[in-house]
Amino acid sequence: MEKELRLATVEDAVRYQLFLLTPKQEASEHHQEILQSYIEKILTHFAPILVSYIWQNQPFNLQYKPAKDNIPAHIGGLTKFGDNIEDEWFVVYLLREITKEFPELAARVDDNDGEFLLIEAADYLPKWLNPENSINRVFLHHGELCIIPLKNFPGKETLLPVANPTILQTLKLLSTHSGDFVATKSIRTAVYKRISGYPEKIQTCLHQAHCYLPVGAAAVLKQRPGLVSAAVQAFYLRDPVDLTACRIFKAFPPETRIMTSVTFTKCLYAQLVQQSFVPDRRSGYSLPPRSHPDYKAHELGMKLAHGFEILCSKCSSAFHDSNKHASSGPLWDNFLNSLKKNNYFKGELEGSAQYLDKLHMAENYFQQTVINPQSSVVRSPGEEIISILKATNLEDFGKEACSLPPEDDDDWLEITPDALEQILKEARGTSVSASTSNEEEQNCDLTEVTQSMKAFMSKVSTHEGAEMPWTSSEAPVNFDVDTFTDALDKILGTTSEELDSDDLEEEEEFEFLDSDEELKTDDPGETPSQADTVGSLRSYMDEMDSELASTNIGKSFTTQPGTVEPGKGSLSPNTDSDLKDDIGAGAADSTPVDIDLNLVANLLESYTAQAGLAGPVSNILQSMGIHLPENTDHKPH
Repeated sequence: MEKELRLATVEDAVRYQLFLLTPKQEASEHHQEILQSYIEKILTHFAPILVSYIWQNQPFNLQYKPAKDNIPAHIGGLTKFGDNIEDEWFVVYLLREITKEFPELAARVDDNDGEFLLIEAADYLPKWLNPENSINRVFLHHGELCIIPLKNFPGKETLLPVANPTILQTLKLLSTHSGDFVATKSIRTAVYKRISGYPEKIQTCLHQAHCYLPVGAAAVLKQRPGLVSAAVQAFYLRDPVDLTACRIFKAFPPETRIMTSVTFTKCLYAQLVQQSFVPDRRSGYSLPPRSHPDYKAHELGMKLAHGFEILCSKCSSAFHDSNKHASSGPLWDNFLNSLKKNNYFKGELEGSAQYLDKLHMAENYFQQTVINPQSSVVRSPGEEIISILKATNLEDFGKEACSLPPEDDDDWLEITPDALEQILKEARGTSVSASTSNEEEQNCDLTEVTQSMKAFMSKVSTHEGAEMPWTSSEAPVNFDVDTFTDALDKILGTTSEELDSDDLEEEEEFEFLDSDEELKTDDPGETPSQADTVGSLRSYMDEMDSELASTNIGKSFTTQPGTVEPGKGSLSPNTDSDLKDDIGAGAADSTPVDIDLNLVANLLESYTAQAGLAGPVSNILQSMGIHLPENTDHKPH
């Protein structure tokens, strides 16, 4: 049941749960009161960074969840992050900080991909850990990532459950032996790298731009900066029905436009800028020539105005403002005192303009996160916008354009190939300077290519895939034909009948094979020995060699210099001598093929055909730690 609930997570959404580590989970009413108090404590403690945070779709929220099946009562929530993956990792940062501040709580988090924390650290996970047995094993506790091992884990056999643990079992283990289950340093480093830099990183993900907006929209964004995401999403996901409301602007007429500064997240700004849109002539919105210095501000303002108008057109004009007096009472007083205690107002004098702006933002945050999750009536963004317009004196925004802060440069929208390569290297954890990288590529040793490919071919793949050698600096692996033949024999079967029964549709097409009587043993019930099986496979190869000797296929390969006497030559110092036995009688007088040279030549030919793009050769070699230099042979000078 828990697995089904985990897999039912909404797409592009992160789900989080906070459990109280107490031995008495049965006191339902008292337990519920305790968990409700934790909601208020958490939201007020982290209000200084949550109030001004601009979410892509939904904010971080916590609600009480009663016990259901094997899941005990807890507090949790769901946040749709849409196209902005940074929202998801910001939630992970919050959960880690929550478990630091409240060590009696343990948190778990997942999304529609499952345990995405493990996905982030996939390169460092132990081999026993897979999606099937990772259920209820990954938690955040005391600010650290914890993973519950299997039953047969050395030293902890008596503590661990036999099958996948239930949440109650995991909570009991964390409450008594939390330090024993902290993930390895490499796993924690990979996960913490994604959340490093917060909360300062929040500012780096923002972008300020000048917009030529209707005065009503400017007033709304001044009080509720977070509504910019709803307006951008409304415009970004518009349909023809939505645009019918924008033929005549009722809430945001174009003649009231002023120049203002709007704060976006980089994701929202990119969504708005990259959309090509021509307004309806009847709307009254027109754009100046592209050469105009304020063209971008006019275009951004026009798009935002359409988003706000679409939001207002979707709400009823007769809605009831249920949160009009929400910011009053003992709950609000406790919330406000907590904000002051955590230096939310940054020393601003009470009653000043900056103080009142922060106070309005705190009131909206209080209504959205503390009041609305517990209320059956939740206002839509359009209803919030109309409420703000009714309660705001728009005449105060007439001279705002005179004191606008400078807008941010949006060069980050364009990325050069070198910058992209650097980002990819940092993501792989192999960030090096460009000069060092170029030097290593130019000094590429082709013998490493052949050794790595031989090491790769010597491994046997399973239904889970083939294991790549991490780097070419591992101990050299000799290519042993007998080992390769044995492995191939195990895959194809242990009897000669199995070798020629699956893929041969018509036996008459393969007359070169030995007769069934020759291949079978004297006793039909007796299994042939391994030597007999290998011998039959060699006979097939000899027959194929004899047939290929009469064709021109051999001329397509590069041979070794000089002539090798039959039975005395060798392919290369590193090639197994058993390869000589594979040469049929008809090919005994031929010059041996240079296997290494042909391998490298074909790999380089395929790499050149990729024309600098991703392809099979570069992907395989890079997974082995080998980076081929750029082909400059045919470049114009």
